[in-house]
Amino acid sequence: MKKITYIFFIVMLLASCANSEQQLRQRATELCSYIPDHKLLPESKEYLTEDFYAVLDTLFNMPEYEAMDHEWLHYFVTGNGGTIAQYEVSRIEFIDATHAVATLSVRQIWEDGSFAPESDIEEHQMQLERVRGKWLMSDFDNHKADCIRHIALNRKEGALREAISDYLVSEIGSRYLQGELCVPELMMIAETDSLVWGDFWIFWYNHDGDTLLTVSGGNHAGMMTISYENHQPRVTSFVETEDGAGNVASAQRIFGEHYDIYQNMHSNSSLREAIRQEQLSEYVRQHDLPFRYYKDYGWQAVALSAE
Repeated sequence: MKKITYIFFIVMLLASCANSEQQLRQRATELCSYIPDHKLLPESKEYLTEDFYAVLDTLFNMPEYEAMDHEWLHYFVTGNGGTIAQYEVSRIEFIDATHAVATLSVRQIWEDGSFAPESDIEEHQMQLERVRGKWLMSDFDNHKADCIRHIALNRKEGALREAISDYLVSEIGSRYLQGELCVPELMMIAETDSLVWGDFWIFWYNHDGDTLLTVSGGNHAGMMTISYENHQPRVTSFVETEDGAGNVASAQRIFGEHYDIYQNMHSNSSLREAIRQEQLSEYVRQHDLPFRYYKDYGWQAVALSAE
């Protein structure tokens, strides 16, 4: 009789485990709809752990300092190829009573549902945590650590850029015909702990309704020396390239091994304008200003990006 009871207990235990695994497989399939790929869905807050959502919300709302800068962080699965990820939960592994890992088989399909039969099926892992009786997504491909590192770097970079912007406005902007608003453009070429090489621009604007009208502006490229006080950066000196006939020789001397990068960026007017549009749009958003366009004299108005 004891043996029969023991066997019955084992059978019930195995059935319970199988049922739990099947339930978690179904839950993981549901959670696939909320994997942050290119964007973070507002409704995903109910399906992600609080700390994972907070990290992603911070990441997806951070300013990008250069055009397409760190774009890969927003592409968890599909990249930038115009496809849609098709998920299948291939395996469930319980770590303990409140943690598990779902292995996903992911195929990229086109918007019409078609795909190349020979296309690769990638394997990804979704980390799961049971919180207040519900299984939630707690990480994806251990990507949370990448995001946290990037946020820390972004904040450090933000403090540096703010110090450089303040210097450009106060020390360089004062040389120009001034308007109502001065917003510099920063194109960073290279950095060390104490030096920054960059192609910097100053722009003064007046406003006319929802449009910023350019009053004056100019280019100031060179190398800045940075010092830190209580971990806060400030510019202590700035060596600029020369104007006129000495420009190339001075740029080669100042930028050294970074000269080719500087020259490629400096000579690319399309890139320069894209960065100006991006950074001016971010400035307007950060300061909650009512502007939708900017306009240089004699040129068409350019729309500021809404996001």
